[in-house]
Amino acid sequence: MTVSTVDRPASAPGTADSGTPLDATMAGPAPTIAVLVPCYNEEAAIASVVQDFRAALPDAIVYVYDNNSSDRTVEVARAAGAVVRREPLQGKGNVMRRMFADIEADVYVLVDGDATYHAPSAPLLVKRLWEEQLDMVNGARVTDIVAAYRPGHRFGNLVLTGMVAKIFGSRINDMLSGYRVFSRRFVKSFPALASGFETETELTVHALELRMPIAEVKTPYKDRPPGSHSKLNTIRDGIRILRTIVILVKEERPLPFFSALFGLLALLSVILGIPVVTTYFATGLVPRFPTALLATGLMLLGFLSLTCGLILDTVTHGRREAKRMHYLSLRAPGNHPPLAQPDARR
Repeated sequence: MTVSTVDRPASAPGTADSGTPLDATMAGPAPTIAVLVPCYNEEAAIASVVQDFRAALPDAIVYVYDNNSSDRTVEVARAAGAVVRREPLQGKGNVMRRMFADIEADVYVLVDGDATYHAPSAPLLVKRLWEEQLDMVNGARVTDIVAAYRPGHRFGNLVLTGMVAKIFGSRINDMLSGYRVFSRRFVKSFPALASGFETETELTVHALELRMPIAEVKTPYKDRPPGSHSKLNTIRDGIRILRTIVILVKEERPLPFFSALFGLLALLSVILGIPVVTTYFATGLVPRFPTALLATGLMLLGFLSLTCGLILDTVTHGRREAKRMHYLSLRAPGNHPPLAQPDARR
């Protein structure tokens, strides 16, 4: 792959672009690269995104997937040199599912269409994925610009990333970054079930659950250009992401999830039942009969929950094995002849 020399803004220390020139070549045949840009009402930013990534990755095809924009996003993206397609189902997750299904390439560069991510870092991310045979390289955001990375978003990202790290493994520090590079076997094994911004959580958990080889590289992050507005609602989308984490825990870690539910129900049952049992041993009577029934019911529900967890844990183990075998059936990056360059006219 040829890496072009482009004008680069000043970058934060320790980021992907700190002033050291990148290597101009990669060992072996160059991979085919597709830049995927999910987009909604980004007329003010999309031209810059397309032009910058075409300059940074001159051999790549830039695909812009429009998600029912009401402005001139489609016309501007096409004029800038992108291959423009449409996804009518609203939501970033729906666009991701369509992009991953449609596009064939060796390497996929995913980036938002808001011109906040650093295009000159892309060759280094691609190079690292290809030469180290990784399945995902995450572009961790680094910035001192408050408007670019608002404190509420920063705090929410820290909390949600910490939750995922605690449950699934601590290998990613910026779980909600929209700048990532994927191998073909990651993309074609990713189920893409989410519909909105929670898709980044799914991407991270998919990599962690299958124990894929992944890496994270710090990349500069800047604020949106004038006229571009964020579609992210801190509270609403934070709740959706939190809900997604809970669902993923239930589906991928059913035994701990239902064991915790068992513990909660059993604790409530014991708290309610202690006075009833104490009264019975003292008087031989059960005057609080409804409380006794409630305590018994809660304990039964607790054991039922534990049983469900044991059964679902076995099912999940089988599903994980099936996903792993499908993942292994796909080609690893960097050790095979590249695919034919995708036809932009399709």
